[in-house]
Amino acid sequence: MATPGTAFRGTKLQTALLFGALFAAILTGQMLHAQGGDVAGFWSIAGEYLLVRPLQMLVIPVVFLSVCCGIASVGTPSQLGRIGGATAVLYVLSMLMAAVLGAALIEWFAPGAGVSDQARAALVAQGQQTFAADAARAERMQSATSTGVGGAWLSILSQVVPKNPLKDAVEGNTIGTIFCALLLGLGLASVGERGRAALDVLSALLAGVMRVISWILWVMPVGLFFFVTGVVARIGLQNVAAPVLGYIGVAILGLCVHAFIVLPLFCRAFGGGNGWKFMWSVRRALLTAFSTSSSNATIPVAIESCVTDGGCSRRSTNFVIPLGATMNMDGTALYEAVVALFLFQLFGVQLGFSEIVLVVATSVLAAVGTAGIPSSGLVTLVIVISAVNAALASRGVAPLPVAAVGIIMGVDRIVDMSRTTVNVWGDCVVAKIITRVAPDAD
Repeated sequence: MATPGTAFRGTKLQTALLFGALFAAILTGQMLHAQGGDVAGFWSIAGEYLLVRPLQMLVIPVVFLSVCCGIASVGTPSQLGRIGGATAVLYVLSMLMAAVLGAALIEWFAPGAGVSDQARAALVAQGQQTFAADAARAERMQSATSTGVGGAWLSILSQVVPKNPLKDAVEGNTIGTIFCALLLGLGLASVGERGRAALDVLSALLAGVMRVISWILWVMPVGLFFFVTGVVARIGLQNVAAPVLGYIGVAILGLCVHAFIVLPLFCRAFGGGNGWKFMWSVRRALLTAFSTSSSNATIPVAIESCVTDGGCSRRSTNFVIPLGATMNMDGTALYEAVVALFLFQLFGVQLGFSEIVLVVATSVLAAVGTAGIPSSGLVTLVIVISAVNAALASRGVAPLPVAAVGIIMGVDRIVDMSRTTVNVWGDCVVAKIITRVAPDAD
């Protein structure tokens, strides 16, 4: 059995290996990109099997077991209502602050404004080509245009109450799994001692799964090296068109301000303690989010890191982290506000204050409906653009074409890795704050 000192040294070594693997992957990937040709395939496949798939394999078991045990440990429905209500308020506040920050920065720096007609035409042509080349994603975006915000929320509702819970679990639907686990946890808590045996079994299974995660953490640096090498080898770190480079700069700046200033202050303001110290404590989860670009794949590591390294209660973490991976998307809300306003700037569309407020509001709503998988924010971004187009139609302004999203699709992975990290960091902050409301029982 590992002592606390041994566990701490192991955590430090794992963190050092993750940082080393990340920097080595960036350098190796850039060298491979400079060689040209299709060099990313092997590295991406190796990273997929050594990093992403082992984590994805555990997502549904961890979500079901952690939420079920967490809900059962909360106690009465009134206590659950208090915890759930506080969590929902924190989610909305943090996402709203992120979207407002993104809108303020993109309006201040305006990287899409003042672009020459020739440069704009070249970007639009390139974007249309990129958009058409990704047929599957283009089809999802066109579908999102017709459904709008209401359709997105209806889709979420249909996932929340599945017809066949086992089928949804097999397909990786975490929303339905969370709902079923919540109901079962409440049911077991309500039957008292008769449910104790089942809870003991579920708790033992959760402990076993978390032990498997601790093993996977030792393999993670190798998988991270391969996976990030493949990403950099495919994209490269070369300069891109000036307006798009400006968009990337503003997006990364906004994400950094939200991650390093807003969320730590948010953590302290609501009683979560020193947010910067806590951020360093959960660095393994943040590195995993950055490398995988998937909130869902990061759930197992985030739970492990928050409880063992960050001092969060297991009751709070088991409830907040799985739910946050689906419902709390600070980075995505900021990103969607930035991209939407950038594209309207680039196409020379002047937005009024009311339309900017609409962008902020729909960015938050669309972010809630964003799946915790790579690049899913691009699809829900279309919902934001469609909402603004509808408002502009009353002024007789030509709508922004959906294909305009293709302008930033080629470099989306760079921003996607960063915004996923902020998404997971926001979940960790809420888990730390809710620990005050739901501490572990003595």
